[in-house]
Amino acid sequence: MFDLSEQKQKLLSQDGNLLVLGGPGSGKTTIALIKAKHEIQKRILKSGQKILFLSFARATVSRVEEQISEMGFNLDIKRNIEINTYHGFTWEILKSHGYLLNGVKRIKLLPPPDAAAKLAEIKDDQELAKEKQRLFLEEGILHFDLFAEYSANLFNNSGILTSIYCDTYPIIILDEFQDTNYHEWLLIKRLGSRSRIIALADPEQRIYEFRGADPKRIKDYIDDFHPSIFDFEKENNRSNGTDIVKFGNDLLAGNINGNTYQNVSIKYYANIPEVHNQVKLEVLLAMQRLNKGTSEWSLAILVPSKQLMLQVSDCLSKRQNLKNGKSYPILKHEVALEKEALALSAVLIAGLMEQGEADLEIKNRLIYHLVDYIRGRKGAGNITQADLKLSKVLIDYLNTGKVRGSSNAKIITDCITISNDCSHLQFSGNPSSDWILVRDIIKKSNSDILKSVEHDSVYLRLLHKGSVLQSGLSELWRERGNYKGAISLVRSALLQEHFSKTSIVPKGIQIMTIHKAKGKEFDEVIIYEGIYNSRIVYKPEDKNELYKSQRLLRVAVTRAIRNVTVMTPMTDKCVLLK
Repeated sequence: MFDLSEQKQKLLSQDGNLLVLGGPGSGKTTIALIKAKHEIQKRILKSGQKILFLSFARATVSRVEEQISEMGFNLDIKRNIEINTYHGFTWEILKSHGYLLNGVKRIKLLPPPDAAAKLAEIKDDQELAKEKQRLFLEEGILHFDLFAEYSANLFNNSGILTSIYCDTYPIIILDEFQDTNYHEWLLIKRLGSRSRIIALADPEQRIYEFRGADPKRIKDYIDDFHPSIFDFEKENNRSNGTDIVKFGNDLLAGNINGNTYQNVSIKYYANIPEVHNQVKLEVLLAMQRLNKGTSEWSLAILVPSKQLMLQVSDCLSKRQNLKNGKSYPILKHEVALEKEALALSAVLIAGLMEQGEADLEIKNRLIYHLVDYIRGRKGAGNITQADLKLSKVLIDYLNTGKVRGSSNAKIITDCITISNDCSHLQFSGNPSSDWILVRDIIKKSNSDILKSVEHDSVYLRLLHKGSVLQSGLSELWRERGNYKGAISLVRSALLQEHFSKTSIVPKGIQIMTIHKAKGKEFDEVIIYEGIYNSRIVYKPEDKNELYKSQRLLRVAVTRAIRNVTVMTPMTDKCVLLK
């Protein structure tokens, strides 16, 4: 069924800790799953024991679950393999045992959107860390960033707890091991004190230094765990028959030098007014290629920044009329935005759907949620001075009923209008259409900040048929004839979405930053960098930054199965492609 190389066959019979090295598509995950099956069939697991597979991204978890089904594992094998994200696994630990660290029986989560709003004004990293710790130790409020640290603390403080988890998971497979941060490494060391560890790693895919990934991590593992090492760097199963991996490796080595590569195109685009039309043309050409094969395909447009991602999305969302009388159509697509702005805009809309006993109640709730949106939409610690000032003006208004500045007064006027209009809405009981009714009222606002709320909410994908939120809002309506409780439902649905072990396998056109694409794969990939901003390489003279950029572009390139197109400006070509 699977053509295993001699090295991979040797791995199956190897005991002890393992380190599996290899580039994108080299089969690290596949051989790890076959190894898990092999160990289960040897009947090494006792009753209640499982093999644990951990990865960072839900997209990877989904792909692994899909792969298990494609590999034909029977039910007995499947039920003995537990697949989770690092985040989901550590939350389960803390949910059950976190009280041992602070004495609080019920720990409350501080999800990223709420954390962004609550901690917006703290700029200093040390002060931010102190406040996160204080919230947990004094109030039992747990920030997501602390999951790995506090889980490691639990195991360091309790040998019994360590034994329980190690006995439950005698073999642990760690995907994307090179991206583990310091506290995740401490947790792994504790688990590895009794369990066998199988680490899957590609040192050249380490693009998460900003969250603590350390280039010494693989060496640390070798020094501490003395694993048997297997290197499948030269194998390519994802994009076999193409030069995609070769191109990615040549990028790392700086060996492009005008070489040509099968299934890889480098396009130099012109600096013209409708500049993004050029990437849209490449999308249309890619769609023509893909539609010849199957109706189920995935195409990713990968960009270096959120700003460029939104610009490309706007371009795809509009029809462009060309001088030759033809036009580019509107293209349906998905955008992988950061969660904070979407979540906070969703809570605001839910508050308006709840309506209220009086217009004043709706208006004050709207302004309160707008303050949270302003403070948290860019993530914790990233609030601008302008946003901070505006949020304080709105808080003062809630406390005093007075507002300073004509532009701020217009925001209040818009909030009053929105509140009044929403209080008189006649909802149908269909959550999707009622949600859009509220969104359309916000859209009429003249205030930039309220327009931003509406813009962000458009990208929210929580109202798909059958979703937790959709069914929850429908149930509220059936029971009460209104949407009282919608705010709590939205927050709960967002939390479930965050901890979900599965995600929808991407289909159609997807737009995302290169970092967001890590762990995913697509039939075709278009990599698009901007002219003045949103560059892949910002400081070519800095060797360390240049190497980071090489690794980042290699990750982007190797997300593709069939074809890669790299688009760089003609007037200022990416230095990595010269």
